[in-house]
Amino acid sequence: MTQSDRVLLAAIGAAHGVRGEVRVKPFTADPLALGEYSPLLAEDGRAFEIERMRPAKNVLVVKFRGIDDRAAAETLNGVALHAERGALPPTEADEFYHADLVGLAAESEAGEALGTVAAVLNFGAGDILEIQPIHGPRLLVPFTKAAAPDIDIAAGRIVVILPAETEADSAEELKEQES
Repeated sequence: MTQSDRVLLAAIGAAHGVRGEVRVKPFTADPLALGEYSPLLAEDGRAFEIERMRPAKNVLVVKFRGIDDRAAAETLNGVALHAERGALPPTEADEFYHADLVGLAAESEAGEALGTVAAVLNFGAGDILEIQPIHGPRLLVPFTKAAAPDIDIAAGRIVVILPAETEADSAEELKEQES
């Protein structure tokens, strides 16, 4: 299975209890849908079959077959879980798998190259495109229709409208903003 044949669905976190359960952060729209894609695949080729799972706050508590104690569960912390792309449902219009966005060429509305989508991040307030420009620091752009109005997966490009930046012209203006 190559990188393009799989989609990241979840990440294993800390052990939960003493019977081999782990906390899993799902990246699926419906967290409990994770069970529909078992076995889940790690990057090193291991397959994990979900024996049981239950929701707990912002994660799932999962028991994988063959992981029967806390020591075994602790070794899984940080493992990324993928599914084969063919096992996933097709996307709707204006719906994308993050894996399909990474690597797209980011362009301005005028067609000027801005860089490449390096990642799709989410810190709790919505998805953010991380764009790595050819030179300079990375750009973070909200993944909204207003900021990314045109996405063409087949052509390998995304139009990005960069937000206006504001800077204090002087130390005096900076002080005014702080008070």
